[in-house]
Amino acid sequence: MASTAAGKQRIPKVAKVKNKAPAEVQITAEQLLREAKERELELLPPPPKQKITDEEELNDYKLKKRKGFEDNIRKNRTVISNWIKYAQWEESLKEIQRARSIYERALDVDHRNITLWLKYAEMEMKSRQVNHARNIWDRAITILPRVNQFWYKYTYMEEMLGNVAGCRQAFERWMEWEPDEQAWHSYINFELRYKENWIKYARFEEKHGYIAHSRKVYERAVEFFGEEHVDENLFVAFAKFEETQKEFERVRVIYKYALDRIPKHQAQELFKYYTMFEKKFGDRRGIEDVIVSKRRFQYEEEVKANPHNYDAWFDYLRLVENDADPDTVREVYERAIANMPPIQEKRHWKRYIYLWINYALYEELEVKDPDRTRQVYQACLDLIPHKKFTFAKIWLLYAQFEIRQKNLQGARKVMGTAIGKCPKNKLLKGYIELELQLREFDRCRKLYEKYLEFSPENCTTWIKFAELETILGDMERARGIFELAIGQPRLDMPEVLWKSYIDFEIEQEEFGNTRNLYKRLLQRTQHVKVWISYAKFELSIDGPDRLQRCRQIFEEANKSMRNCEEKEERLMLLESWRDFEKEFGSESTMERVRKLLPEKVKKRRKLTAEDGSDAGWEEYYDYIFPEDAANQPNLKLLAMAKMWKRQQIVNEEVAPENAPEAEEGTSSSSSTSPPPSTSDEPAAPPQNDSDRNAAPEAEQENDDDRDDDDSSSSSSESDDEDDGKKKKKEEEEEKPSGEEDKD
Repeated sequence: MASTAAGKQRIPKVAKVKNKAPAEVQITAEQLLREAKERELELLPPPPKQKITDEEELNDYKLKKRKGFEDNIRKNRTVISNWIKYAQWEESLKEIQRARSIYERALDVDHRNITLWLKYAEMEMKSRQVNHARNIWDRAITILPRVNQFWYKYTYMEEMLGNVAGCRQAFERWMEWEPDEQAWHSYINFELRYKENWIKYARFEEKHGYIAHSRKVYERAVEFFGEEHVDENLFVAFAKFEETQKEFERVRVIYKYALDRIPKHQAQELFKYYTMFEKKFGDRRGIEDVIVSKRRFQYEEEVKANPHNYDAWFDYLRLVENDADPDTVREVYERAIANMPPIQEKRHWKRYIYLWINYALYEELEVKDPDRTRQVYQACLDLIPHKKFTFAKIWLLYAQFEIRQKNLQGARKVMGTAIGKCPKNKLLKGYIELELQLREFDRCRKLYEKYLEFSPENCTTWIKFAELETILGDMERARGIFELAIGQPRLDMPEVLWKSYIDFEIEQEEFGNTRNLYKRLLQRTQHVKVWISYAKFELSIDGPDRLQRCRQIFEEANKSMRNCEEKEERLMLLESWRDFEKEFGSESTMERVRKLLPEKVKKRRKLTAEDGSDAGWEEYYDYIFPEDAANQPNLKLLAMAKMWKRQQIVNEEVAPENAPEAEEGTSSSSSTSPPPSTSDEPAAPPQNDSDRNAAPEAEQENDDDRDDDDSSSSSSESDDEDDGKKKKKEEEEEKPSGEEDKD
């Protein structure tokens, strides 16, 4: 009983529902699902991201993923999406061979699945496996020929690859299945893009022996497309047809006709076949024609791209001048000169004007047509805006052409027109040279007069005019021209003019006139080279007093240049004088000149920037002339200061114990020399009036420098009369040393 009681299971009592009425708020299954979605009760957290660090982990990852894909496929082989995901995953790992194997296994399961074929072919095309892709498309259209999508993809791929023949073959296979109207339109549009219907028609006629009909088809095709829609394949096929019929002249005409009408970048195959034809059936001239034609196409493309590229026009014209007839050359020249520069500025016209020059020279020298040459020159001169600028070269070439035609009056008329419209130095020089060659000296004189009225400051013209009169033997006229020239208020190169005048007088051995010229020139300028040239002139004249005259000129030059600011020029004069005395003078004269040579000292001066701020100091070399030092007492003070400094150094080194006595011995001279604490170096002498208020200091042996302002009150000279100068010197000598070094 106990076991029986224990084996019995006690069933709980179910509570009875007393109120079986429907609840006020009804809950549906959709509401339960929505609430579960909102609360995300069934969502699992995403798996953690796994970072693969070595090859072993990668292999484990691949094995795990492949096992998962294979399990899914094993569970349900008919779900094609599992196969596609598996293949795409292998493709992402660049495992193309594995992906290809998966697609093949999938096709064994369902070979009529369109998506599977499309994904398979797209994978092969992405991997650039063209032949594999062709194989897949071929299998697809064989198994499922009524799926138009396969045909469209297949033909599009072949056309993108440039395999026109393969694309046409695919279309032909498609048309055998009699597809819908859109497929036929695609085929027609393809043939229109490649314009080969006429070629197929002509080949059909040729295949069946209708040669005349085939030729008419080609001719109709050329007329049908016209010059705007020409295609090189049509002309190549036409030329090959005529080549098989042994009509070589017709082939050559076809190629040339096509090359004249097809742009260069679209005629590469045409040039290739034309060259091959000429190598097989043509001569050397024919091969050269091919090369010339190719170059002509290149130049045509260049000038079409930029009509103002005059260098390309020059190359093009040079090419056609060697091989083409005059009419063709004229046509190219006319096209070239029609491209005028867009701006009326001379720099834009410089290259363009040579087109006209070459055109005129071609008509004169090659075609030998003087009338047309004259027309070219006239048209060019009418085109140039002479009020803004002109080209003397054109006028001179036109005049020289008229002279070659023995039309002297016409040449003078041309040059007269040029001078009247736009007088230029080059035009006037050219006209004068022309008349000189014709030995028309009276006309040359008139032209020189016109030239000098136009440009009186041109020294070269004055010199040339005087040389002409010298050659003609009229010395007085030449001298008068020189006198007029040096009397002009403005000259571009006066030194050249004066030199030419002096040389002219020397050649005429008019030494008195030469001396007068030098004196007149020295009244205008005191340049050192004029003095040196004057001295050399006196030295070159044979005479007993030539050395005395030369020495006297050096003396005058030295006196004249004492107030010169350019000390280098004064030094140059003294060096030239020294060389003269070394060669012709005595020891006494040599010593005298040597005493006049300056001392070279280093100085410092203050620099100021453009904005007025202090820019530091710079060192420079200055020259102190003994003549200037003798007239300035502060230079004597400088010498005494140097002696005092040296004596002090010697006393300190030799007898340091006698230093007090040395200081007492030197105290007697302290009234005339500056104390060492004030400055180690007095100021250098000022060289002119502007330097007398602030003279820079000279560098001593111990390299002690002193500022320019330290010697601002060291000396003060005036330009009064001799009595005032003498009184000033006495006052300065009586000044104590403290005033000398006030700073």
